[in-house]
Amino acid sequence: MSTAAQLGKVAVLMGGSAAEREISLQSGKAVLQALLGKGVDAHAFDPSESNVCALLDQGYDRAFVMLHGRGGEDGVIQGALESLGLPYTGSGVAGCAMSMDKLSSKRLWTGMGLPTPPYRVLNEHTNWQEVVNHLGLPLMVKPGHEGSSLGMTQVYEADMLAIAWEKAAAYDAVVIAEKWIDGAEYTAAILGDEELPLIRLETPREFYDYAAKYEQDDTSYICPCGLSDEAETECRQLALEAFESLDASGWGRVDFMMDKQGKPWLIEVNTVPGMTGHSLVPMAAEAVGMDFQSLVLAILEASVVHNHVRVNTHGA
Repeated sequence: MSTAAQLGKVAVLMGGSAAEREISLQSGKAVLQALLGKGVDAHAFDPSESNVCALLDQGYDRAFVMLHGRGGEDGVIQGALESLGLPYTGSGVAGCAMSMDKLSSKRLWTGMGLPTPPYRVLNEHTNWQEVVNHLGLPLMVKPGHEGSSLGMTQVYEADMLAIAWEKAAAYDAVVIAEKWIDGAEYTAAILGDEELPLIRLETPREFYDYAAKYEQDDTSYICPCGLSDEAETECRQLALEAFESLDASGWGRVDFMMDKQGKPWLIEVNTVPGMTGHSLVPMAAEAVGMDFQSLVLAILEASVVHNHVRVNTHGA
């Protein structure tokens, strides 16, 4: 365990200008208080209010990234931190960019033979009935680069597709329709190279949407998740494989659905998961005896400089 002095001055990056700004502020404030509680010299830093270059001017030694969504979870801020030579938490540029891009994630998983629901890319020229014929109903329509379930719609009828596409397209130029997996929803938290216990999510809403995640108290979080030891082990291994396949590292969360036949289907990877009172990674950590402050400190201690040094293989 590092001492607070060894960790130096820490910037907790929060806020930003993405659609998930308010959730980022909640997560960032919780992380900041946890670090202060551990004696770390931590301070809030909002990139939408201060130029990121000020991190060097103000003497910061490392950054705890708590920026959700675009600009914070897509590799942009990670690239800026690399250019400054500052260690930071979580995945590097490639891992964040790949994980944030749902279409690229699904293409890679499909190519690797990892299970992810069938999908179609939507645009204004899409034949909606053809999509329904291919994917069936219901299906899920979502923006290709958003989190927190923003812009998502569960579609039950073909004539709802155009409206769902317009809603998602307001957030992103890339919109996908995904076959709906009728079954339980699970999440696997990743800390380092280990998977924490699975959590099963149950909500009275149509799906685990923004309100269920952050506003309502009627979602149930079941841990232990109810699977057999063998099934949970297999799902946790699948989650870690999916996480690492996208070059994600440090910490994160993998969401998947389990169909009625007991087959898991990968949905997405989150490289900067929420750290609010409703968040899942702290719940999974608590299941193995790790309190919130210890979790936050463990994530910070794993912060690294992600710069990849190119080796000259052509000789002198």
